[in-house]
Parts: sequence; structure tokens; C-alpha cells
Amino acid sequence: MPITPFHFGPGAALHAMAPSHISFLAFVAANVLIDVEPLYYMVTAQFPLHRTFHTYLGATAVAAAVVLLHAGGRALQSHLPDLFGWKSLGRQPVALGAAAGVYSHVALDSLMHADMHPFWPLSSANPMLDAIGLPVLHGACFMVGIVASLWLGWQRIAWPAREPKRELSHEGRPDIRRST
Repeated sequence: MPITPFHFGPGAALHAMAPSHISFLAFVAANVLIDVEPLYYMVTAQFPLHRTFHTYLGATAVAAAVVLLHAGGRALQSHLPDLFGWKSLGRQPVALGAAAGVYSHVALDSLMHADMHPFWPLSSANPMLDAIGLPVLHGACFMVGIVASLWLGWQRIAWPAREPKRELSHEGRPDIRRST
């Protein structure tokens, strides 16, 4: 099934481990964008379903597209809504989130789809196929997502973001600094 939410579990875990360095939003966007390819081939009844974007080379292009879409959106940000806080994301967290999204997507799909050729054009082999059973793979992705979600929730409760403290600078203008 394209655009499966099972891919989001590992992304939530990566974001939980490095929330200011890896954008979960970019991770999800990259996973959804990469699965437009098999969705198109499913709708048009063309096989194989997993082609160019489901290779590490093609996935690199998808990650670059996510970064470029973010940059283009930032250029138009006054005209676009700030859904999920995307406007405040920096280039590095978006790039890392997109890269983690596409490469983990190819790796996970390589474990379960026989029409995958992840190392194309260097090789048409898929040495990862069936290395892990589908129930174990889905269960692991689901459990990682649950644990990461609980961890992220705990972080928000235990360490809430501090509000900026307004003080006057030496020039008499408001100076915004984070309280320590």
C-alpha cells in the first residue's frame, strides 16, 4: 500500500532523538512524495510498481525535491498558511529529515517488495528482500512509532519550551533572550 504510515514510526524516533536537527514534517513529506510513484503505477495498472524513486539514486532526487519545495515555499511564505509550523523549519533539519525519509523508505520497502531494485543502476539485485518477515517489520515500525510518540509527549510535559524573556538592551530597545 503506498504512503503507508508504518514508515512514519522510524521517522518519529529519529525526530525524538534529535528534534531540532531532523524535521519530522520533511521526513513525512519525503515518504509521501516517494510513494506517488507506485500510486501512479497502481492507478494506471502498470507493473512493476516500484521503479526509479524506489532506488537510492532516485530517492536522492526526491529528497532534493523536498528541500527545493521547502525553499520555494519559504519564498512565497507570506501567501501560504503555516500548516504544522513549516515556515520555522531551517534548511538543515529539512534536508536531514528528507534524506532520512527517503533512504529509510527505500531500505524498508526493499525488505518486502520483490519488484524493488534499490541499488540500480549499479545492480538489479535486492539482497534485503525477505530478510525480515512482514509481520515483524510492520510490528517493529509500529512499536518504534509508539515509543517515539510517548517520548516526544514526555519531552513536552517534562521540559516545556521556555517563553522568551523580554528585557531592555543597552540601547533601550526590547531585547529578546531565552531565560536560562
